[in-house]
Amino acid sequence: MKFFTIPWYEEMQVRGFMVFPETEQDWLEDVAWHVAEGISYEERAQDALDYHKADLLKYLPEYFHASIHEGTLKAVYPAPEFRERAEQWCREADERIQAKFIEYRRGYEAIKNKLPAQAVQLAEGSLHDARVISCSEPEEGIVELVLDCSGAMHYQCDVLLRFTGVSGLSLPDRIAGKVWLYDEICAVEQGFELGVLMDSPLWEFSITAQDVSIELPGSPPFEALL
Repeated sequence: MKFFTIPWYEEMQVRGFMVFPETEQDWLEDVAWHVAEGISYEERAQDALDYHKADLLKYLPEYFHASIHEGTLKAVYPAPEFRERAEQWCREADERIQAKFIEYRRGYEAIKNKLPAQAVQLAEGSLHDARVISCSEPEEGIVELVLDCSGAMHYQCDVLLRFTGVSGLSLPDRIAGKVWLYDEICAVEQGFELGVLMDSPLWEFSITAQDVSIELPGSPPFEALL
């Protein structure tokens, strides 16, 4: 993948983590709520920090590293200089993250008319948060991917993606259960290449095919498969 890569997604997650309460009063009220619920604010902050620690150290400037190692990054209300530096980094990260969306969209519009009609439908009907049910190769050159789209932005049902004329495929050892995050598509000499960033854990799936069909419940091939 060229645009929505694992490093791009990791930095986006760090950006989401670097959010602080607007005021000290907001922070105190959050701490008080944890106390009232019998939850340790400090332990919860440490657990979240531990979960993101490797990526925080990877993507944040060295200025923040001491607070990461000491466990104070999100456990205390930030001092003015700390907040200012955090907000500056967040603004720069936002620009980098959004630049990839803009660059990809510009390139996609330039090649859109070279893609098969249902490849365009696949690219424009977001499958973000769809979950993979299964992936199979019923015959040479054909790959069938079944997705649970009940939590996705489109379809809200199970969907069968049937790729034909497949000439390239990169799959994880176990794809069932993976979550579809972001995808990108480009035109190639005989069809298209689709790249999908998947989660649980992160993986870059790719397939090169001549065409694709999107089949919903009610179509005979889909019912036969399930």
